[in-house]
Amino acid sequence: MSFSINRNDRLNVFVEDLTHDGSGVAKVDGYPLFIPGALPGEEVEIQVGKTLKNYGFARLLNVTKASPHRVEPPCHVFWECGGCQMQHLSYEGQLVQKRKTVRDVMDRIGKLPHVPVHPVKGMEDPWRYRNKSQIPFSEQDGKVVSGFYKSRTHHIVDTDVCIIQSEEADELMSTLKHEMHAIGLEAYDDKTHRGMLRHLIVRKGRATGELMVVLVTRKKKFPQKDAVIDLIKRVAPEVTSIMQNVNDQKTNVIFGNETNLLYGKPIIVDSIGNIDFEISARSFYQVNPIQTEVLYGQALEYAQLRGNETVIDAYCGIGTISLFLAQKAKEVYGVEIVPEAIKDAKRNAELNGITNAKFETGAAEVVIPKWYAAGKRFDVLVVDPPRKGCDEELLKTILEYKPKRVVYVSCNPGTLARDLRILEDGGYRTQEIQPVDMFPQSSHVECVALMELE
Repeated sequence: MSFSINRNDRLNVFVEDLTHDGSGVAKVDGYPLFIPGALPGEEVEIQVGKTLKNYGFARLLNVTKASPHRVEPPCHVFWECGGCQMQHLSYEGQLVQKRKTVRDVMDRIGKLPHVPVHPVKGMEDPWRYRNKSQIPFSEQDGKVVSGFYKSRTHHIVDTDVCIIQSEEADELMSTLKHEMHAIGLEAYDDKTHRGMLRHLIVRKGRATGELMVVLVTRKKKFPQKDAVIDLIKRVAPEVTSIMQNVNDQKTNVIFGNETNLLYGKPIIVDSIGNIDFEISARSFYQVNPIQTEVLYGQALEYAQLRGNETVIDAYCGIGTISLFLAQKAKEVYGVEIVPEAIKDAKRNAELNGITNAKFETGAAEVVIPKWYAAGKRFDVLVVDPPRKGCDEELLKTILEYKPKRVVYVSCNPGTLARDLRILEDGGYRTQEIQPVDMFPQSSHVECVALMELE
């Protein structure tokens, strides 16, 4: 830097952009400062905090000229809680910003300025969309607290309400917290490794109304168990499943290895479109079923299936995309490295009477060449990788066997852009990208990209 910015300096700056985690970006002589709470187009007063060689962080003191898209966050703990990043931005503004995020990384990382990025498909009602809540419990100053973690900390911001989760989760969180002491149940203390209740997980089948409650406890046996079950049934009489997961480790990981049924049945059922899914306490299942149908519908549209195609679903998970594709394809082959997910996928195929979807456990870059060696040929490949993007070996496998169409479902625009560039250099052409807002009020955006072999 040819100038000096020091900790505690007060500056007036213009906010140019947002980071991937929702912080405003201002530049002082080319030096970026990240400002939580600031929005693009605003003039703000800030106080400099931490400064590093290439960028720094600052605290928002005052907004001197506000964005027309700035709104009052409806959540009373928004400024403390790390669960949402963008409630202070109108929903229309969120969708515009998310499209810009995708456009920027396609230009900068993917070197794909010619590829159309469509407007983001958002929700009609962007609240109360989560069908799964994971709520930590603890004690602070002798009082039971529950809620969500403050950004970049392990400190629980205490609240009785979260307006992106279900009302049932709110009711259970609040009642359990306020009545725990009365029934003699202690919340877990991660510093002393004492107490009993670590987390409350609430899962709801939006299509069926079925409700699962999971208690994550430090020990299997606790004398208040029956009282807790009665409390849950009183608050949520529609509950169909109460499970206990035992985690006796001193760890930040939520689940332990042992899961037991306390009441009802061990699974609930939900539907996406006309496909039913059985969900257990630890199943992976998309948290926004309304937008999941939009996302998978887009993947199906890009796959352009006419009934005679053979399709690969890499990173198939519990078979959600595979079963959508199987309704239109001749055959679908799903591969996933997690054995429990493949077991769920096979069960879900059976549940829906789908016989043209086959599933195999293993790494996609190992299993796919084995399928080709056995004489299988594939028309379309669908990938839905984790945030880190596709494994490098899988990208090499795609370029070696060259299915004529690749549909890439992504939860991270940055790694999507990187992988599209690699496939472009190998002979594919990206036709278009459709962003989908799976997580309103947060900075995350999912995308579906269509690639075709040149």
